[in-house]
Amino acid sequence: MGLVISGPTGIYRRWLPAVKSTGIAMLLTLAAVGTLHAQVPFRPAPVSKLAPALRAPAAQQHTRTVRVSVTDPVAFRQWAQQYLRTARVSQPSASPYTLAVGSLRPTTLAQLAACPFVAFVDVADRQAHPERQLSNSDLSVNAIATVQARFPQLTGQGLTVSVKELEFNPDDIDFKGRVVNPGAFAGPASDHATGMATLIAGAGNSHPQGRGVARGARLASSNFARLLPDDGQQLTQAGVSVQNHSYGVAIENYYGVESQEYDRQLRQFPSLLHVFSSGNSGTQTSAAGPYAGVAGVANLTGQFKMSKNTLTVGATDPSGQVAARSSRGPAYDGRVKPELVAYGEAGSSESAALVSGISLLLQQVYRDQNSGALPTAALVKAVLVNSANDLGRPEVDFVSGFGQADALGAIGTMRDRRFFSGTVTQGNEQVFTITVPAGQQQLKATLVWNDPEAPANAARALVNDLDLELVARSTGQRWRPWVLSASAHPDSLALPARRRPDHLNNVEQITLAVPAAGTYELRVRGFSVLQGPQSFSLAYEVNAPNLEWVSPQSTDNVRPGAANTLRWDWSGAATTARLEYRPIGQNQWRLVEPAVPLTQNRYAWTTPDTTALAQLRLVTGNRTFVSDTFALVQAPPLQVGYTCTDGGTLLHWAQVPGVGQYQVYQLGATALEPFVLTADTALLLSPAQMANRYYAMAPVVQGQVASPSTTIDFSTQGTACYFRSFRPRQFVTDSVAFDLELGTAFQLKSVTLERRASGGYQGVQTIAPVTQLAMLLTDQLPEPSRYHYRVRLETTSGQVFLSQEEEVDYVGPDDLLVFPNPAEAGTSLSVISGSQDEILMQLYDALGRFQRAGTANGAINSIDTSGLRPGVYLLRVQAKDGPTTTRRIVLM
Repeated sequence: MGLVISGPTGIYRRWLPAVKSTGIAMLLTLAAVGTLHAQVPFRPAPVSKLAPALRAPAAQQHTRTVRVSVTDPVAFRQWAQQYLRTARVSQPSASPYTLAVGSLRPTTLAQLAACPFVAFVDVADRQAHPERQLSNSDLSVNAIATVQARFPQLTGQGLTVSVKELEFNPDDIDFKGRVVNPGAFAGPASDHATGMATLIAGAGNSHPQGRGVARGARLASSNFARLLPDDGQQLTQAGVSVQNHSYGVAIENYYGVESQEYDRQLRQFPSLLHVFSSGNSGTQTSAAGPYAGVAGVANLTGQFKMSKNTLTVGATDPSGQVAARSSRGPAYDGRVKPELVAYGEAGSSESAALVSGISLLLQQVYRDQNSGALPTAALVKAVLVNSANDLGRPEVDFVSGFGQADALGAIGTMRDRRFFSGTVTQGNEQVFTITVPAGQQQLKATLVWNDPEAPANAARALVNDLDLELVARSTGQRWRPWVLSASAHPDSLALPARRRPDHLNNVEQITLAVPAAGTYELRVRGFSVLQGPQSFSLAYEVNAPNLEWVSPQSTDNVRPGAANTLRWDWSGAATTARLEYRPIGQNQWRLVEPAVPLTQNRYAWTTPDTTALAQLRLVTGNRTFVSDTFALVQAPPLQVGYTCTDGGTLLHWAQVPGVGQYQVYQLGATALEPFVLTADTALLLSPAQMANRYYAMAPVVQGQVASPSTTIDFSTQGTACYFRSFRPRQFVTDSVAFDLELGTAFQLKSVTLERRASGGYQGVQTIAPVTQLAMLLTDQLPEPSRYHYRVRLETTSGQVFLSQEEEVDYVGPDDLLVFPNPAEAGTSLSVISGSQDEILMQLYDALGRFQRAGTANGAINSIDTSGLRPGVYLLRVQAKDGPTTTRRIVLM
């Protein structure tokens, strides 16, 4: 017999075999909770209840663990005790409706799928992998640097992000003081995870490139070995409001247990946002699912990315074009995935991390305006999607989703409260009004709701279907959302979006170009609300023709004499503008380019080789758009002159032309803090100040502090008390020469090379005054032997600093050195030949009887004396095409 049951978790089709009456009673009890009916709002579910990876015969050849989505956990456990006695049933997630069945024999997999209480049998955890390695970071592409310059108070302060993959490095100074429970990190740290954490919330303590989006947020780690969601209660108790997922598995195209559990969790914890990378399989073809065999589409890496209430992000290159390897949509049922793209030159890992960071800033804006309350994930998602800049085909597409993430636009939407929230039930409608002034370029609105989880393996994931409509109040004209063709054919998937009702997505967007002035209504209606009431969020924006400078910003250093990318955001008709530049303090603007296309939103500018504060401007028609004041300067690296336990540490740097002051920073509790402002190019730290090992320096250009240099730990720069290095050019040589490198010549009076003798060290070469940091020291030796050297430094105040001792074996061009001699029988003799060619070594006893031989290359060789008795021996060494040398050896 067949039943269709509609209940709190959706639609279930069950075939009831002959089972105990108790089992039938339990199923009928479930039916009583819902409503029996004949019409199903979903497309017919697939016949098989097995995940695609479990249907292949090879998948059934060994004992395995699977996940099952069940309709009645108690009834299923009773059924398993009777019919799967050797299997182990456990609960891997917070939801009792998702269970794990272990020790499952091949013959019982089909039996499990036939159980009346099993909705779907899914794969267990697979091996996850990071989505490419971090290679570059440019926060200007998504206007993140603009937000940081204009809203420095937005740092994610008081919020926590979780990075789910492998563990990041909790000791990275860019996370100092902000890692949640660092003692729990078992390691080893993952470079990829550390890179993602840096992009999300790096403080920039190591270098400006180490600055992330939300540099004040706390950081927590989670392991992606478990692909199901982390416990939502534990996440929220830890303060986590965003979790980043920059990893994937193989291409998977179905709504599995993981998808279901993420959607379920976000209904239970509506303020928790999950951000996934789309994957780096954009050129690959899915082998399973509705889009199997359609090249280059539907290649998201993991069924967990099929979830509706999470956010999936693809990758663009620095020019803003979607990367070829960025995974595309649609989702298995035709939904739009990814919803957004963001800059990720090395892959979508970085893109997801940047959007996670932007999400934290949006949460902070909302929290600060709403007495500490956090926004729903649906609202954050609506704001991100609505503020995105369209890419590729007009409006939405399956490659870039709704467009390139725009941090500045998103922050503006949240700060200006350009959003609505509401609730609808079946057939109910809510109406919101907005006023559009004259002369606007575009009106855009986006509806998002956290949809109830669908049954695992549902043919269509959407449960509650809402409709968005835009109405001009004065004329009654109506506009519907943009909807794509989801037919499994390349031509259909490439068609432009058209306006029509959307019955697949829980994200709907309407745009209207050049809207007439007047009042408009945004109508949200419950078309099919099976599990109501359904809450939603609705974001909107009205854009006038305008230009917003994105890069450079006042916080940026622009490198002199190098190619730099200028960025702006233009909303207006296609036109050109004159690009000009001027140093601050000069009235005359200098032409850079006479006609720059504004719609390309960027320009590669080779900057003048000078140090100055400067501005740029774009002039089009009678409108002028001036950039922030930025610094044309490159901060030189910070160097260590010396670091001495009692004498302090000397930091120094190169003079920057045109700069008269320098701001030195030291690392504070969580971030770099101003330490001293100096006109000098050197700074002496006292022994007490050396307790803080991390320092950086920034030039001050015309009163404006530029971005700092790389932060150094002075104790790891290879410079002790003046000495950087002291080493012989060759350890075996016919002429003794040493290379000496010092950290500084500050207050140095003399440098002396000393050789160890029977009465102590004696000087063999002195250099005074000291005018160079790298120098060659030599010695003329009387006879071959092993010698020991050191360098003695004397300061103008009479202090003496000594280098480590170095050994040199001095041998003439045709000479031979053997040691130790005498030697203990059984030990190895070291043989040093002046020849660099191959040598033949022969050992004879005192009666001339041959004992052993060997060949060797190089200057230092050895010959084994094991088995030889004490006595006198002769070692004969024959160099190739050279003379024969003999030495007497005494073994004791």
